[in-house]
Amino acid sequence: MRPTKKRGQNFLVDPNTVRRLVRLAGVGPDDVVLEVGPGLGSLTLGLLGAARRVVAVEVDPALAAALPATAAARLAPAAAERLTVLTRDALRLVPADLPRDGLDESLGAAPGVLAANLPYNIAVPLLLGLLERLPSLQRGLVMVQAEVADRLTSPPGGRVYGIPSVKLAWFAAARPAGPVPRSVFWPVPNVDSGLVAFTRRPAPAPEALRADVFAAIDAAFAQRRKTLRTALAGWAGSPAAVDRITRAAGVEPGARGETLDIAAYCRLAAARARER
Repeated sequence: MRPTKKRGQNFLVDPNTVRRLVRLAGVGPDDVVLEVGPGLGSLTLGLLGAARRVVAVEVDPALAAALPATAAARLAPAAAERLTVLTRDALRLVPADLPRDGLDESLGAAPGVLAANLPYNIAVPLLLGLLERLPSLQRGLVMVQAEVADRLTSPPGGRVYGIPSVKLAWFAAARPAGPVPRSVFWPVPNVDSGLVAFTRRPAPAPEALRADVFAAIDAAFAQRRKTLRTALAGWAGSPAAVDRITRAAGVEPGARGETLDIAAYCRLAAARARER
């Protein structure tokens, strides 16, 4: 097989990095782990040595077919049997795709931990989509492009604070967990990598409000240099409506979207909902 740029295939091949990732993810014998894009299986083997079960989701049929044989060849039979491989596109993964077996409770347990080397070209929508569709995921550690790691973990007002930063904050508290050198991948990528650790927390507003919160975030950052009075005019209906909504939400209409945290966007969406 040959790695393809189309699928963002840069495979982790360094055993010390694998051990580091498993340790930082805090994977233990009671955990059911979801791994996205296992590739050649390096991280999969490390996870199987620590977790109760690993559900590996691989979109490449050739890689998915080879993964069970890799586990069987390199691990004890009991460890290899704890692996479930799903040939799926993780961007469309839903709870119904996950394994269920009434005879074995461990097969039916929903994954609580995400541990993955995410394809760089789809990392943000993939992470946000999994957190949205799989409420069982409570924590995780993902490897992404270094710039994306900075965006996902940036605080309000930060230089790279943006849409990924705010939307991830709806689902979880995230923090940077360290850099990853290019040399641990095959083929060696042209970009640096970074680790993001996250822990799910209660949503900052009712779920029914999330679509409007995210619409406000999109509008605010679509015109990053504009004030909320201008950037949110289309979302709110008019600049005058923005003034009313921001006052009700306790937000300055002359502020820029990059200075607001997720709680402020929730207040804006709630104020807009009350105007309807």
